[in-house]
Amino acid sequence: MGSSMCLLISMRLLFFLSIFHYLNSCSSLSTQPACKDFESSALLQFKQSFKINVSAPSDPFAYPKISSWNSGERNDCCSWDGVLCDRGTGHVIGLDLSSSQLYGSFNSSSSLFNLVYLQKLNLADNNFNYSQIPPSIRYLSNLTYLNLSMSAFSGQIPPEIFELSNLVSLDLSFNPLKLQKPGLKSVVENFTSLKHLYLSRVNLSSPVPHILANLSSLKSLGLRGCELYGEFPMEIFKLRNLQFLSVRDNENLTGYLPEFHSSNPLRILRLAYTGFSGKLPDSIGNLKSLIELNIISCYFSGLVPTSLGNLTNLTILFLSNNNFLGQIPFSLANLTQLSQLGLPYNNFSAQTLPCLGKQTKLTVLDLGETNLYGDIPSSLKNLTQLTVLSLTGNQLTGQIPPWLGNLTQLTKLDLGDNKFHGSIPQSICRLANLEYLSLFDNNLSGRVDMDLFLKLKNLTALQLSGVHLSFPINSTFNASTLKLELLGLNGCNLTEFPTFLHSQHELEILYLSNNKIQGQIPNWIFNMGKQTLLSLDLSSNFLTNFESFNHTPPILSWDSLLDLDLSSNKLQGSLPIPPPSITQYDASNNKLTGEISPLYCNFSSIVMLDLSHNNLGGMLPKCLSKLSNLVVLNLQNNNFRGILPGIYMEESRLRAIDVSHNQLEGQVPRSLSNCTMLEVLLLGNNRFFDIFPSWLGKLPRLRVLSLQSNGFHSAIGKPESSLDFPKLQIIDVSFNNFTGKLPYEHFQSWTSMKVANLTFDKDNAYMGAVTRTSSPSSTFINVNSYTLEITNKGIKRLYEKIQDHLVAIDLSSNKFDGEILEVIGNLKGLHLLNISNNILTGPISSSLENLRELESLDLSQNRLSGEIPPQLLQLTFLAFFNASNNHLTGPIPQGQQFSTFENDSYLGNTGLCGMPLTKKCKISETLTQPPPNSKQGEGSNFPSKFDWVVIMMGYGSGLIIGFIIGNNLTIRKLERFLKNFGRKQ
Repeated sequence: MGSSMCLLISMRLLFFLSIFHYLNSCSSLSTQPACKDFESSALLQFKQSFKINVSAPSDPFAYPKISSWNSGERNDCCSWDGVLCDRGTGHVIGLDLSSSQLYGSFNSSSSLFNLVYLQKLNLADNNFNYSQIPPSIRYLSNLTYLNLSMSAFSGQIPPEIFELSNLVSLDLSFNPLKLQKPGLKSVVENFTSLKHLYLSRVNLSSPVPHILANLSSLKSLGLRGCELYGEFPMEIFKLRNLQFLSVRDNENLTGYLPEFHSSNPLRILRLAYTGFSGKLPDSIGNLKSLIELNIISCYFSGLVPTSLGNLTNLTILFLSNNNFLGQIPFSLANLTQLSQLGLPYNNFSAQTLPCLGKQTKLTVLDLGETNLYGDIPSSLKNLTQLTVLSLTGNQLTGQIPPWLGNLTQLTKLDLGDNKFHGSIPQSICRLANLEYLSLFDNNLSGRVDMDLFLKLKNLTALQLSGVHLSFPINSTFNASTLKLELLGLNGCNLTEFPTFLHSQHELEILYLSNNKIQGQIPNWIFNMGKQTLLSLDLSSNFLTNFESFNHTPPILSWDSLLDLDLSSNKLQGSLPIPPPSITQYDASNNKLTGEISPLYCNFSSIVMLDLSHNNLGGMLPKCLSKLSNLVVLNLQNNNFRGILPGIYMEESRLRAIDVSHNQLEGQVPRSLSNCTMLEVLLLGNNRFFDIFPSWLGKLPRLRVLSLQSNGFHSAIGKPESSLDFPKLQIIDVSFNNFTGKLPYEHFQSWTSMKVANLTFDKDNAYMGAVTRTSSPSSTFINVNSYTLEITNKGIKRLYEKIQDHLVAIDLSSNKFDGEILEVIGNLKGLHLLNISNNILTGPISSSLENLRELESLDLSQNRLSGEIPPQLLQLTFLAFFNASNNHLTGPIPQGQQFSTFENDSYLGNTGLCGMPLTKKCKISETLTQPPPNSKQGEGSNFPSKFDWVVIMMGYGSGLIIGFIIGNNLTIRKLERFLKNFGRKQ
């Protein structure tokens, strides 16, 4: 019993002790020191220095935390919203004013820097009016956590920030800041305990230092869009604590993935829009903690490893726009936690749609252009959480399944560019949340009832271009309930403007090209999207003029218009004038007259201007050379006169100038040398009177130069440097008055012509400039193909596209004299060489045998003598040869390509003999084999008869054979054409 009593007493004693401890704790809480007066005063001063702006933050749940801060005896700042105090001392140690709607400028005298005991400071998601981070930040030396992201700070990050040596977490992301001197290396050297570093959108403009791999505690690294370049250090992937890594949006940053160990803790890996390449290692399947892998628009290749199926925690997987081969691995069916999956724009083998019925958590599924065929499998009906389904650009067949109407969470449905047939299922009207619907370019048939789309109350984008439908476009249905922002009706066989457009006041994008719309553009069209319209395409119709502008230049009144295409119509009268907001404007291939209005000088943002193939005239406005954002200027085939405007600015972005086929005169403006991005300069068929512009050799990117059919004269002098014209591939100076010897020194400096089998972008088989402009909601991309007119033995042809690897020299129809220089044989990349109709003498240089890529050789109308070198039999791709009207003698080489040339290639050379001429050679003169130094037998280089196209036409006294050098030239080399090549992508 005594022991029981002792136990009871002990339990009671413990109870009373616990009560005492609780009361003591409460007492200590109630006696926590109050906020210090100087800190309270500093906070109130800080409050007074800023305004409240409800539009400042991006967080929809933002509210002004400082509004509740007030002075008073009983108002302890430790109780204020966003303020954290030390329980022992009462000092303010934490301040969280993120998303507090603050607006105003920061300066070094801010009272904030009196809070010297601060350990955590969060000012993210406010608007500090692009002020600089004050150097006084150094006084907050106790900071371990600093977050200034998305708060409109700007300028150079002050070096004083590196004095905060206790920092464990630093976030300066999404501000227009610079960190260059000192740079990223200083971050590593000064913040040795850093666990979280976020500098996304801070301009670093540097490589990633290898020393970054020394931050052994690092858990998070965010360097998105920092203008990084060079190769990413592979050691960083191996940091033992790293869980988050994002270097996306650094297009000049390259790198490779390492072999991953099973202990790697990486959870999120974002490499999208960088230059990373190589293969995905099989060991990527060891990243068992990985929940997100995003490598959109990189350069990865090879097979997608089946080990990806081991990453069963993955919720986000984007492999889009790489160079993956083979089939989509079936192991992806194991990824049942996926919420977003994107695989489009790769080189996958043809396959049926992979089974994804188990991925019931999917909200985004993008399998566009993955080479799928067959029907849409019914297993997809299980994916009831889908909000985005894109199957565009495949070979899918069958009918659009009605069960798609059961996927009621869909906001985007893209089935465009397939081979679906039948009618649009009525069940689509059940997709009440649908905002985007695309069915373009299918084989759909039947009548479309617009009431079907009226039931989709949230629909803002409708793309039906190329759909073969009986479309009651002018029915009397009430379309006012539709609030479309995008409408695509290209190639829908329309004959007039759809009347329901009257009520579409929120349109941003309207495509009506390739229809049969005739007559005037009606007045009411200007009320359609007056404040909102961004892009309008009316090209390839039969439009004649704007209804309300019969005698004055049409001033188009859409306030926000960026992209306007009126090309290939029958527009007459004055040139329409778009608003000053315009960035891309194409009015080519019409019948427009008059001059370019001075109002065009207001187009400060324009990047593409194409007015070619009209009847425009007058002087070119001087301001055209001052439009600093202009990338492509095409004015060819008009009646412009006077001089080409000069004073091109040093910051010029011009990549292509085409003013050919006008009446321009005078000299080529020397200020063109400021256009350092210029790739194509076409001045042909004008009245320029000048010497050869050797100073253009300083342009580092110039690839095509055409001066044909002008008044250029005198000898072509020496280049200013042996490094001039480093990228030149095509030069045409034909039909001028050049004299003297062939330009020996220039032949030596044209280095791009010396390389056979020039490498070129396989996805861009034609030369061109991609121009893009953006609005907050859309990006508009134009693929502007460079054009070229080449004269070849009296045959002129305008090629709408220039093959990316074409190398050509045309010096014909001048007054060059002397011999054919042996140095020409060094230009091993040549496909076309035309030096006809000059005063050249001497023999045909045997060095031409080195031009193994040559497909067209014209030496006619000169005074060449001697024999045709038998070494020319080595030119196994030669499809056109003309040596007529010279003084050549001896036997014509027999065999190889020379067996395909007709009499016309040799006319006017009375001393020649042998086939195909009727004049026979003496036995001693016969030559049937190439010389001993030939390299026959090194492979099957002899072209098939389909490698060239020859056209024949009557000309003068005989039959002239001309070689088409445009789209058919060297087609044997093209690996891949630009897929879906078109104006809008």
